[in-house]
Amino acid sequence: MVEAVAVASGKGGTGKTTATLALGMALAERYDVTVVDADTGMANLLFHAGLADAPVTLHDLLLDDADVAVDDAVYHRFGMDVVPCGTSLDAFREADPTRLRDVVAELARDTDVLLLDSPAALGSVSAVLPVVLADRVVVVLQPTVPALSDGLKVQEYARSYGTDGAGVLFNKVHDGDSVERIADRTERYFDGPVLASVPDADAAREARDAGEPLLAYAPASAAAEAFREAAAGIEIRDEPAEDVAARFRSAVVPEQP
Repeated sequence: MVEAVAVASGKGGTGKTTATLALGMALAERYDVTVVDADTGMANLLFHAGLADAPVTLHDLLLDDADVAVDDAVYHRFGMDVVPCGTSLDAFREADPTRLRDVVAELARDTDVLLLDSPAALGSVSAVLPVVLADRVVVVLQPTVPALSDGLKVQEYARSYGTDGAGVLFNKVHDGDSVERIADRTERYFDGPVLASVPDADAAREARDAGEPLLAYAPASAAAEAFREAAAGIEIRDEPAEDVAARFRSAVVPEQP
Protein backbone atom coordinates (compact mmCIF):
# COMPACT_ATOMS: atom_id res chain seq x y z
CA MET A 1 0.00 0.00 0.00
CA VAL A 2 1.11 3.57 -0.56
CA GLU A 3 -0.46 7.00 -0.70
CA ALA A 4 1.10 10.36 -1.50
CA VAL A 5 -0.05 13.30 0.60
CA ALA A 6 1.08 16.85 -0.15
CA VAL A 7 1.34 19.27 2.75
CA ALA A 8 0.69 22.70 1.28
CA SER A 9 -0.28 26.25 2.15
CA GLY A 10 -1.26 29.35 0.25
CA LYS A 11 1.51 31.50 1.70
CA GLY A 12 4.78 31.20 3.56
CA GLY A 13 5.20 31.34 7.31
CA THR A 14 2.43 28.92 8.25
CA GLY A 15 4.81 26.35 9.74
CA LYS A 16 4.28 23.92 6.89
CA THR A 17 7.64 22.18 7.23
CA THR A 18 7.21 21.78 10.98
CA ALA A 19 3.78 20.31 10.25
CA THR A 20 5.11 17.92 7.59
CA LEU A 21 7.73 16.41 9.88
CA ALA A 22 5.33 16.28 12.82
CA LEU A 23 2.71 14.46 10.75
CA GLY A 24 5.44 12.18 9.43
CA MET A 25 6.63 11.18 12.89
CA ALA A 26 3.07 10.63 14.12
CA LEU A 27 2.10 8.57 11.07
CA ALA A 28 5.33 6.56 11.41
CA GLU A 29 3.83 4.99 14.54
CA ARG A 30 1.43 3.15 12.21
CA TYR A 31 3.04 3.18 8.76
CA ASP A 32 6.34 3.25 6.91
CA VAL A 33 6.72 6.94 6.09
CA THR A 34 8.92 8.80 3.61
CA VAL A 35 9.06 12.59 3.80
CA VAL A 36 10.26 14.49 0.73
CA ASP A 37 11.21 18.17 0.76
CA ALA A 38 9.66 19.08 -2.57
CA ASP A 39 10.10 22.82 -1.97
CA THR A 40 13.06 22.95 -4.33
CA GLY A 41 13.31 26.73 -4.38
CA MET A 42 12.99 27.50 -0.65
CA ALA A 43 14.01 24.25 1.00
CA ASN A 44 14.47 24.21 4.76
CA LEU A 45 13.37 20.76 5.88
CA LEU A 46 17.01 19.71 6.08
CA PHE A 47 17.53 22.16 8.94
CA HIS A 48 14.51 20.82 10.82
CA ALA A 49 15.72 17.22 10.45
CA GLY A 50 19.39 17.67 11.32
CA LEU A 51 20.48 17.12 7.72
CA ALA A 52 22.16 20.44 6.92
CA ASP A 53 25.31 18.56 5.87
CA ALA A 54 23.58 15.88 3.80
CA PRO A 55 25.96 15.03 0.91
CA VAL A 56 23.20 14.09 -1.55
CA THR A 57 19.82 15.83 -1.77
CA LEU A 58 16.77 15.97 -4.01
CA HIS A 59 18.50 18.62 -6.14
CA ASP A 60 21.09 16.01 -7.17
CA LEU A 61 18.31 13.65 -8.28
CA LEU A 62 16.65 16.32 -10.44
CA LEU A 63 19.66 17.01 -12.64
CA ASP A 64 19.47 15.79 -16.22
CA ASP A 65 22.87 14.14 -15.88
CA ALA A 66 22.26 12.82 -12.36
CA ASP A 67 24.76 10.10 -11.50
CA VAL A 68 23.40 9.25 -8.04
CA ALA A 69 20.72 6.76 -7.05
CA VAL A 70 17.51 7.77 -5.32
CA ASP A 71 18.55 5.74 -2.28
CA ASP A 72 21.63 7.97 -1.94
CA ALA A 73 19.35 10.89 -1.00
CA VAL A 74 17.29 8.94 1.55
CA TYR A 75 18.24 9.33 5.22
CA HIS A 76 16.58 7.43 8.06
CA ARG A 77 15.80 9.90 10.82
CA PHE A 78 13.37 9.93 13.73
CA GLY A 79 11.63 6.70 12.70
CA MET A 80 11.01 7.69 9.08
CA ASP A 81 12.89 8.13 5.80
CA VAL A 82 13.69 11.70 4.84
CA VAL A 83 14.68 13.07 1.42
CA PRO A 84 16.00 16.61 1.99
CA CYS A 85 16.46 19.23 -0.69
CA GLY A 86 19.48 21.49 -0.97
CA THR A 87 19.46 25.26 -0.66
CA SER A 88 21.72 26.25 -3.56
CA LEU A 89 20.10 28.64 -6.02
CA ASP A 90 22.40 27.37 -8.78
CA ALA A 91 21.24 23.81 -8.13
CA PHE A 92 17.64 24.98 -8.19
CA ARG A 93 18.15 26.62 -11.58
CA GLU A 94 19.82 23.52 -13.02
CA ALA A 95 17.27 21.05 -11.65
CA ASP A 96 14.51 19.69 -13.88
CA PRO A 97 11.36 19.68 -11.72
CA THR A 98 9.62 17.15 -13.97
CA ARG A 99 12.12 14.51 -12.80
CA LEU A 100 10.29 14.57 -9.47
CA ARG A 101 7.79 12.19 -11.06
CA ASP A 102 10.42 9.46 -11.40
CA VAL A 103 11.87 10.12 -7.96
CA VAL A 104 8.57 9.73 -6.13
CA ALA A 105 7.67 6.75 -8.31
CA GLU A 106 10.79 4.95 -7.09
CA LEU A 107 10.21 5.99 -3.49
CA ALA A 108 6.63 4.71 -3.69
CA ARG A 109 7.85 1.16 -4.17
CA ASP A 110 9.12 0.90 -0.59
CA THR A 111 6.88 2.94 1.70
CA ASP A 112 3.29 3.26 2.89
CA VAL A 113 3.06 7.05 3.05
CA LEU A 114 4.81 9.69 0.95
CA LEU A 115 4.57 13.14 2.52
CA LEU A 116 5.51 15.91 0.10
CA ASP A 117 6.51 19.18 1.76
CA SER A 118 5.24 21.52 -0.95
CA PRO A 119 6.15 25.10 -1.87
CA ALA A 120 3.92 27.79 -0.42
CA ALA A 121 3.17 29.56 -3.71
CA LEU A 122 1.68 28.37 -7.00
CA GLY A 123 3.82 30.39 -9.37
CA SER A 124 5.85 27.76 -11.20
CA VAL A 125 5.87 24.15 -12.38
CA SER A 126 8.21 23.18 -9.54
CA ALA A 127 5.79 24.76 -7.06
CA VAL A 128 2.61 23.02 -8.20
CA LEU A 129 3.96 19.61 -9.22
CA PRO A 130 3.90 18.11 -5.68
CA VAL A 131 0.19 18.96 -5.39
CA VAL A 132 -0.45 17.53 -8.86
CA LEU A 133 1.33 14.27 -8.03
CA ALA A 134 -0.32 13.74 -4.64
CA ASP A 135 -3.42 11.67 -4.00
CA ARG A 136 -4.58 14.12 -1.34
CA VAL A 137 -3.49 17.43 0.13
CA VAL A 138 -3.42 18.72 3.71
CA VAL A 139 -3.81 22.51 3.69
CA VAL A 140 -1.94 24.25 6.52
CA LEU A 141 -3.48 27.57 7.54
CA GLN A 142 -3.59 30.15 10.23
CA PRO A 143 -7.16 30.87 11.39
CA THR A 144 -7.82 34.13 9.55
CA VAL A 145 -10.09 35.00 6.65
CA PRO A 146 -7.16 36.02 4.36
CA ALA A 147 -5.46 32.70 5.12
CA LEU A 148 -8.63 30.82 4.19
CA SER A 149 -8.62 32.63 0.86
CA ASP A 150 -5.01 31.63 0.22
CA GLY A 151 -5.75 28.03 1.17
CA LEU A 152 -8.75 27.86 -1.12
CA LYS A 153 -6.49 28.73 -4.06
CA VAL A 154 -4.40 25.67 -3.24
CA GLN A 155 -7.50 23.49 -3.00
CA GLU A 156 -8.90 24.83 -6.27
CA TYR A 157 -5.68 23.99 -8.05
CA ALA A 158 -5.54 20.55 -6.45
CA ARG A 159 -9.08 19.78 -7.51
CA SER A 160 -8.33 20.78 -11.09
CA TYR A 161 -5.80 17.94 -11.25
CA GLY A 162 -7.90 15.37 -9.38
CA THR A 163 -6.10 15.70 -6.05
CA ASP A 164 -8.50 15.23 -3.14
CA GLY A 165 -8.50 17.12 0.14
CA ALA A 166 -7.34 15.29 3.26
CA GLY A 167 -8.34 18.16 5.54
CA VAL A 168 -7.29 21.48 7.00
CA LEU A 169 -4.69 21.91 9.72
CA PHE A 170 -4.75 25.17 11.66
CA ASN A 171 -1.23 25.94 12.86
CA LYS A 172 0.40 28.64 14.99
CA VAL A 173 -2.93 29.33 16.68
CA HIS A 174 -2.67 32.16 19.21
CA ASP A 175 -6.35 32.32 20.12
CA GLY A 176 -8.58 29.26 20.11
CA ASP A 177 -11.63 31.47 19.60
CA SER A 178 -10.25 32.52 16.21
CA VAL A 179 -10.77 28.98 14.94
CA GLU A 180 -14.34 28.96 16.19
CA ARG A 181 -15.07 32.23 14.40
CA ILE A 182 -14.22 30.78 11.00
CA ALA A 183 -15.13 27.13 11.59
CA ASP A 184 -18.37 27.31 9.61
CA ARG A 185 -16.63 28.78 6.56
CA THR A 186 -13.89 26.17 6.77
CA GLU A 187 -16.36 23.30 6.85
CA ARG A 188 -18.38 24.85 4.03
CA TYR A 189 -15.59 25.50 1.57
CA PHE A 190 -12.83 22.98 2.22
CA ASP A 191 -12.69 19.29 1.40
CA GLY A 192 -12.05 17.09 4.40
CA PRO A 193 -12.30 17.88 8.11
CA VAL A 194 -10.42 20.27 10.34
CA LEU A 195 -7.75 17.83 11.46
CA ALA A 196 -6.52 19.84 14.47
CA SER A 197 -5.72 23.28 15.81
CA VAL A 198 -2.06 23.48 16.77
CA PRO A 199 -1.21 26.16 19.34
CA ASP A 200 1.65 28.53 18.65
CA ALA A 201 4.62 27.23 20.61
CA ASP A 202 8.15 28.37 21.37
CA ALA A 203 9.05 24.67 21.32
CA ALA A 204 8.51 24.55 17.55
CA ARG A 205 11.06 27.30 16.98
CA GLU A 206 13.47 25.79 19.48
CA ALA A 207 13.16 22.39 17.77
CA ARG A 208 14.11 23.89 14.43
CA ASP A 209 17.17 25.54 15.98
CA ALA A 210 18.10 22.18 17.53
CA GLY A 211 17.76 20.40 14.17
CA GLU A 212 14.97 18.13 15.41
CA PRO A 213 11.30 17.69 14.52
CA LEU A 214 8.91 19.01 17.16
CA LEU A 215 7.72 15.53 18.15
CA ALA A 216 11.30 14.52 18.92
CA TYR A 217 12.27 17.75 20.69
CA ALA A 218 9.11 18.30 22.77
CA PRO A 219 6.98 15.15 22.50
CA ALA A 220 4.78 16.05 25.48
CA SER A 221 3.99 19.58 24.33
CA ALA A 222 0.45 20.67 23.49
CA ALA A 223 1.53 21.36 19.92
CA ALA A 224 2.95 17.83 19.53
CA GLU A 225 -0.28 16.35 20.86
CA ALA A 226 -2.31 18.39 18.38
CA PHE A 227 -0.17 17.13 15.49
CA ARG A 228 -0.77 13.55 16.68
CA GLU A 229 -4.50 14.28 16.65
CA ALA A 230 -4.20 15.54 13.09
CA ALA A 231 -2.29 12.46 11.96
CA ALA A 232 -4.89 10.21 13.55
CA GLY A 233 -7.50 11.83 11.33
CA ILE A 234 -5.66 10.88 8.14
CA GLU A 235 -6.53 7.30 7.26
CA ILE A 236 -4.09 6.15 4.61
CA ARG A 237 -5.71 4.52 1.60
CA ASP A 238 -4.55 1.15 0.40
CA GLU A 239 -3.38 1.24 -3.21
CA PRO A 240 -0.85 -1.13 -4.83
CA ALA A 241 2.60 0.45 -4.93
CA GLU A 242 3.17 -0.53 -8.57
CA ASP A 243 -0.04 1.20 -9.63
CA VAL A 244 0.93 4.36 -7.78
CA ALA A 245 4.45 4.33 -9.24
CA ALA A 246 3.04 3.98 -12.75
CA ARG A 247 0.66 6.87 -12.15
CA PHE A 248 3.49 9.09 -10.97
CA ARG A 249 5.59 8.37 -14.03
CA SER A 250 2.71 9.13 -16.40
CA ALA A 251 1.44 12.22 -14.54
CA VAL A 252 0.71 15.22 -16.73
CA VAL A 253 3.19 18.01 -16.03
CA PRO A 254 1.15 21.20 -15.58
CA GLU A 255 1.70 24.19 -17.78
CA GLN A 256 3.04 27.35 -16.16
CA PRO A 257 0.36 28.32 -13.58
